[in-house]
Amino acid sequence: MTTPHVPLSVLDLVPISEGMSTAEAIDASMDTARAADRLGYARYWYAEHHNTISLASSATSLLIDRAASLTERIRVGSGGIMLPNHAPLSVIEQFGTLVQFHGDRIDLGLGRAPGTDQITAQLLSRTSAEPGAFIAAIEQMRDWTRAEQPAGLRVAAPVAEGTEVPMWVLGSTVNGATLAAKLGLPFSVASHFAPFQHLQALDVYRREFDPRAESAQISQPRTMVAANVVVAETDEAARKQYTTLQQMFLGVITGQRAKLQPPRPAADIAPVHLLEQVDSALSVRAVGSPATVVEQLERIVASTRADELILTAYHFDPADRLRSLELLAEAWGLDPGTQG
Repeated sequence: MTTPHVPLSVLDLVPISEGMSTAEAIDASMDTARAADRLGYARYWYAEHHNTISLASSATSLLIDRAASLTERIRVGSGGIMLPNHAPLSVIEQFGTLVQFHGDRIDLGLGRAPGTDQITAQLLSRTSAEPGAFIAAIEQMRDWTRAEQPAGLRVAAPVAEGTEVPMWVLGSTVNGATLAAKLGLPFSVASHFAPFQHLQALDVYRREFDPRAESAQISQPRTMVAANVVVAETDEAARKQYTTLQQMFLGVITGQRAKLQPPRPAADIAPVHLLEQVDSALSVRAVGSPATVVEQLERIVASTRADELILTAYHFDPADRLRSLELLAEAWGLDPGTQG
C-alpha cells in the first residue's frame, strides 16, 4: 500500500500484571515512556481510570509530570482527563503548572465519560457530563490559558495564563465528534475499545468542524485514531501475546476483572461466542510481525483518514511491550528527531 506513514503515539493505562505491584507497574510505564521518547513516537498519553484492579492510571497529571521529567523530546499528556470527575479550574491549574515545568510538550485531552463505575463516579463527580456543560467548561478553560484574559473574567488562573495548553476532545460516538467540531479542537476517537461508530464520528467531525469557534485552537480538522497493537518477531508469537488483552477485555464484558494474565491458548479463555464479542470490541487492532502490523495499520489509516494513530499495548511481560514498540518504530520508519 502507498498510505503515508502518519505519526504514531502511545496511550498508556498503566496495566498491572498478575504478580506485579502497583509500584512496579508505574516503573514499567516510565520505562516505556523513555523508550517511546527514544524511538520517535510523537506523544505519550495517560488515560484516567478508577476502581480498576488491572490499571494504575488514576492520578493522570502526576503520571504526566513524572513521564515528562524522564523524557526529552516526546509530547506528554492526558488521553484523557475525564472532566465530570474534576473542577475545570483545578484541571487548568494543574496543566498550566505542567507547562511551567516542562514547556510546550504538554497536551490536555478531555473526555465526558467517568472512566469508572457508577458508584465511584458519584464519589468523584465534580462537573456535569451534559454536552452543554462540557462545552462551557472547555470554553472557560481556554479563556484561562489565553495571553490576553477576556474582559469580565471573575476568577483568574495565573499559572495557566498565556500557556495556550493544546486541547483535544476525546470521544467514541457521533455526539463526541459533534462537540469537538463545535469547539474547533482536535478529535481523538476511542476506537480501540468502542469501534462501532468511529467512521461515522470522524465524518461528522470533519463535516461540522468550526475553525471560527471562540475555543478553536486549529484552523482545520485534526484527527487521532486509537488502535490496539501487538508486535512480535512472528505472527504466531504476536497472536499468543494478544491473548493477554483478550482475557483483560473478557473481564470487562463479564464483570470479572483481574490483573493482566499470561498468554494462554485462545480456546482455553472462553467459549467461541464470548471471544467473538471480545474481538469485535477490539476490531481496530494490528497484531503480528512488523510487516503484518504495518500493513494492518496502513489499512486503518486508509479507512479512517487519520492524521495520527495512538496505540495501546497490553503485554503480560513489560519487556514484550518494549520490544513491540521497538519493532514497530523500526518498521514504520519513525524518526527519533521529530517532535509531535
